[in-house]
Amino acid sequence: MMSQAHADVWRFALIGDTPYSEHERAELPKMLEAIADSQVEFVAHIGDIKSGSQHCDDSLFEDRRQLFAASRAPFVYVPGDNEWSDCDRVSNGSYLPLERLNKLRSLFWSDGFSLGQKKLTLERQPGNYPEHARFRLGPVLFVTLNLPGGNNNWGLTRQPSPEFLARNPVVIDWLKENFALARRDKLAGIVLLFQANPGFTHFNQGFAHQGYREFLALLHHETSQFIGQVVAVHGDSHISRIDRPLRDKEGRLLNNFVRVETHGYPIMGWTRGYIDTESPALFRFETRPWPPKQH
Repeated sequence: MMSQAHADVWRFALIGDTPYSEHERAELPKMLEAIADSQVEFVAHIGDIKSGSQHCDDSLFEDRRQLFAASRAPFVYVPGDNEWSDCDRVSNGSYLPLERLNKLRSLFWSDGFSLGQKKLTLERQPGNYPEHARFRLGPVLFVTLNLPGGNNNWGLTRQPSPEFLARNPVVIDWLKENFALARRDKLAGIVLLFQANPGFTHFNQGFAHQGYREFLALLHHETSQFIGQVVAVHGDSHISRIDRPLRDKEGRLLNNFVRVETHGYPIMGWTRGYIDTESPALFRFETRPWPPKQH
């Protein structure tokens, strides 16, 4: 997929929860230019391409598609709740969420490539969830998952929504399949790209949110059985951070797991990731505020 076999270090960029305002919409093309200038292999946007109060209109979706397509670096986009599962709100235009998700699919995931002026070849999960994709960069497998904020679209009652019941098994299968692939190919790492903050702390305490319980239990199991490094990239709670939030039943850290949360409104910025085959940690991450701080 990517002909970088002789390199020891690869770089990539992570963003999310932007643009939420006219100001951010004006700044994001400049930030994407700076990201491309930093010579990353790709940029991933892990969801929420508008604020929670903006209408989920076709015109807004088309604007974002043009913005992402103009990126000089290959651009991978994962859906967030603001652009589909919350679109039934009156303030969002009272849309049907699945209709909006299908619109996103036709605009953003209609072929086997990323967005951007240069494109990555992506392998999409067969079936009805083309937003689920994977690609390789060096010794690392990157995997996208439709896991939105708002309790994974579980709904407001004790009984999960029909949409959740249809999608969640597909998400679980995709997670299992890609860990199996990473093991089979003896990959050094796997990076999961999804929007929701799934509540690691509550999960560790035994109080997992219903919409994320099965996902986190499987993630915990697969990580504990994987000899490589695992990174989960998410947004949703708008707190830029890099930490190790997963623990085993005895309260010990799972040392091969790192969580990266992207910047989010009202703070703009991006996170630069490095894959370094010489490093025992394999990954390192740096946060980059926007606009850049003057020295």
